[in-house]
Amino acid sequence: VEFAPLSLPLQRRLQTASVAQWVFSFLGLAQCCIATFIALFFTRFWLLSALYAAWWFLDREQPRKGGRRIHAIRNSVVWRYMRDYFPITLVKTAELDPRQNYLVGFHPHGVLAAGAFLNFCTEASGFSTLFPGITPHLMMLGLWFRVPFFRDYLMSGGLVSSDKESASYVLKKPEGGNMLAIVVGGAQEALDARPGSCTLLLKNRKGFVRLAIEHGTPLVPTFSFGENDLYNQVRNPKGSWLRRIQHRLQQIMGISLPLFHARGIFQYSFGLVPYRRPICTVVGKPIPVQKKYRPSKEEVDKLHQKYLNELCKLFEEHKAKYNVPEDRHLEFI
Repeated sequence: VEFAPLSLPLQRRLQTASVAQWVFSFLGLAQCCIATFIALFFTRFWLLSALYAAWWFLDREQPRKGGRRIHAIRNSVVWRYMRDYFPITLVKTAELDPRQNYLVGFHPHGVLAAGAFLNFCTEASGFSTLFPGITPHLMMLGLWFRVPFFRDYLMSGGLVSSDKESASYVLKKPEGGNMLAIVVGGAQEALDARPGSCTLLLKNRKGFVRLAIEHGTPLVPTFSFGENDLYNQVRNPKGSWLRRIQHRLQQIMGISLPLFHARGIFQYSFGLVPYRRPICTVVGKPIPVQKKYRPSKEEVDKLHQKYLNELCKLFEEHKAKYNVPEDRHLEFI
């Protein structure tokens, strides 16, 4: 049976709805899950929360042990509508050997890391087709895996906890074929995410480099063009009262709170739905890494500088294709 293709207006509405549900799932779903878990204890369905609490305790280490992906969720049609909304594309510049593990540095964070999520936590952009034999994992702040029900949703896409134990579990697998993606700038970098920005919080971020050396894992620089263009952000220059408050909250909670805005679901003047602007995530060539259990500071610094050089090279080689002005270059802080 053949079905008639959806009309363009209906497609656009479905695309907008898919993006809206993703945005609000991260902004509000965690709170809803906590409220539901607690509220069930005061109803006749209290046993559901009690059983889940027992399961949660037994399964508490799973986010540090590669997560638990569910292919039906990774392949959901919702993500394809989300892909087409922007649209989002994934570009391969080199082959990755499925017999090896890889550590990917993803830049920039943007406000919500939309490119990182869709490219590595879903199959909407064709990851498995581009990189056959490679299983992607994306690191996320461990705080989110403490939220009941929400933790299972996160793991279903391939998200894992962002701590050294979790990273080592993925990278030390002897059979290879694993990719660990780290949004290196983290939550703090989100405070500088605004259209046209090429500022990366990377100058003193060297933990991922040391991790790569300790496991002998090739480093793969990745730049997501358009990631910073999805939202406008309230002006918060360094030294301002707003930036000081945001920085302090980030130190206390581990998450940043950028004051961002874009468009709404039914209007284009104001809201939390991102703008329809293309994102193209370009995966660079692997940088070979010599394994050493306890690398010296000089060895880490040398590889870190090589990584910066390769990331700059990747950016300069591709920026013209994605409408980045010739005089704009990466800035490391």
